[in-house]
Amino acid sequence: MKIIFILVLAVFVFSCTSVVAQNDSLPFIKGVYGNPGTLLDAGYSFDSLGMNAVFVRSISLTREFYDTARKQGCRVYVEFPALNGKNYLKDNPEAWPINEKGEQEPPADWFMGICPTDPGFKTYRVNQLNDILSEFDVDGIFLDYLHWHAQFETSDPILPLTCFCNRCTDRFEKNLGHDIPGSRIPEKAAWILNNADDEWRSWRNGVLNGWVKDMREIVKKKQPEALLGVFYASWYPADHDSALYRNLGIDVAELAKLADVLSPMLFHKMKGRPVEWGGEYVKWLGDLTNAGENNAPLIWPIVQAHNSPGVITANEFRQVMMEGARQPSSGIMMFSDQSLLQDPQKIEVMKEIYWSEIK
Repeated sequence: MKIIFILVLAVFVFSCTSVVAQNDSLPFIKGVYGNPGTLLDAGYSFDSLGMNAVFVRSISLTREFYDTARKQGCRVYVEFPALNGKNYLKDNPEAWPINEKGEQEPPADWFMGICPTDPGFKTYRVNQLNDILSEFDVDGIFLDYLHWHAQFETSDPILPLTCFCNRCTDRFEKNLGHDIPGSRIPEKAAWILNNADDEWRSWRNGVLNGWVKDMREIVKKKQPEALLGVFYASWYPADHDSALYRNLGIDVAELAKLADVLSPMLFHKMKGRPVEWGGEYVKWLGDLTNAGENNAPLIWPIVQAHNSPGVITANEFRQVMMEGARQPSSGIMMFSDQSLLQDPQKIEVMKEIYWSEIK
């Protein structure tokens, strides 16, 4: 019975998944995101699980882990937390994102973003990236938390408007080409939102794109063959009153021109979406970016294995993996290693898919 099931599933996968990556030098990427070293600690090996890639948080990257991953045939991609500013803000309050009232915007659930125009923070991240690239030969750097302060990993997102600090309003004023009326932050913010809203949203998107360009330049200068990937909120442009662009500051079409890989965060349960939505989003993204054509970014989704909210069963995990691997996807990973270890059935699902179905 199991053999018949695998054969049937293989036929299904052949019909709906990418056979090879758009980059002929890459196989279909089969990875785990987070701190995959916990799988090693639990007695597993990456090669026995059918993995050919790890997506490791920068704080979990060690020489021992790196060497082991290489020996077990894995490409090493490093997650880089671009605008996650919680720890930095403890000693650098000048980088706190400011709302339209002129107040420090509080944490959005567990996440605390940062003002992306703060030069000290930019230098801080640039130094961290240079350190990683100087110590490790990586296959890619994946920017994470690339958005203005907000929380989108929920069906009820937290979507403040920031940043209206004096530094941001001064920079926007120069971009606008004339003075912004008012002497206090609330006055300036009110004028911007009432009189230059479109220009302000465009400027905010440009700030984020500037981060991508700068990080890409560093990566390509130090390691030309390394890929630059981006994890981002997998909303459609009109979702939540166009919050992807208007609040988070992300224009996916523009991002596709700057990144080598797009990794939409297909966290269906967190977003209150059905399982099938993952495959639908991948197709939409492929159409938007002209996947498969020259200069189009690769698409490597990250899907949810994490049991929150609710429980994701092993069977549901299988479904979301298969949806995320649909064409034109050329890679897949899941969030996260801990979710696999909490349910060994999910490890078996991943192993079966990686060994039997996706080539």
